[in-house]
Amino acid sequence: MKLGLSTPIVMQHPGEFSPWEADAGPDELDLIAEAADGLGFHHLTCAEHTGIPASAAAVRGTVYWDPLATLSFLAARTRRIRLATAVVVLPYHHPVALAKSYGTLDRLSGGRVILGVGVGSLTEEFELLGAQFEDRGAAADRDIARLRAAWGQREVDGFVIEPHATTTDLEVWVGGRTRRSLRRAVELGTGWVPFGLSPDTIAEFLAPHHLPADFDVVLSPGTALDPLGDPDNARGRLGRLRDAGATVANCTVQARSAEHFCEQLAALHAIGEAI
Repeated sequence: MKLGLSTPIVMQHPGEFSPWEADAGPDELDLIAEAADGLGFHHLTCAEHTGIPASAAAVRGTVYWDPLATLSFLAARTRRIRLATAVVVLPYHHPVALAKSYGTLDRLSGGRVILGVGVGSLTEEFELLGAQFEDRGAAADRDIARLRAAWGQREVDGFVIEPHATTTDLEVWVGGRTRRSLRRAVELGTGWVPFGLSPDTIAEFLAPHHLPADFDVVLSPGTALDPLGDPDNARGRLGRLRDAGATVANCTVQARSAEHFCEQLAALHAIGEAI
């Protein structure tokens, strides 16, 4: 099971981020990204929200750094770690435009992009952007297929797309919390990123499927780990993810500062290697 990092600072969900993150910026993000890259973590993430309704701020939070800009920044400061959107909301984008923008990032980063995609759920944000909320699931199926067909291609529908991704093999992780999202991931993607589901429910969802050998199941421990303060707990929670079918664990850690976060990452990496 590979260990990835749910990047701190760039998404601050109520009750899930540490106080130091509120005032952190590019310097702290750079420090953590370089540490994760040097240790051999699998990926860094960034989520997408253009805006959060003020009425929902207490539940959803308001800090969501733009994923394309953020992952481009991180690409310039790292060498090996994968760069994953978690997730891009498909109805907000044209699939060929995604192939161009993230294909450029893939070229700049040496082929390190993973596109995590989702159908979205915040109706007010759809209205803000003029996106179609109804039938977004069926539209997402079409968009994933078109995105994968366009990825890494110089010519798409009679248009030359330069630059484009380094390969035509796009890794697509599909986010969601329903059986339909898993079916979409198996049929159209290369991985599934569920959220808000228990390990038992995830295992139940996965049981009927015969997954390809290279298919990723990306699971989160749910809350931040404390590998220095409570290594047994961290080890046990990672083990439960593995037992539920995880091929990748998307983790974050408790920390008092960016420097302490890096120390926790080193301890987490050591635990992960032993599992």
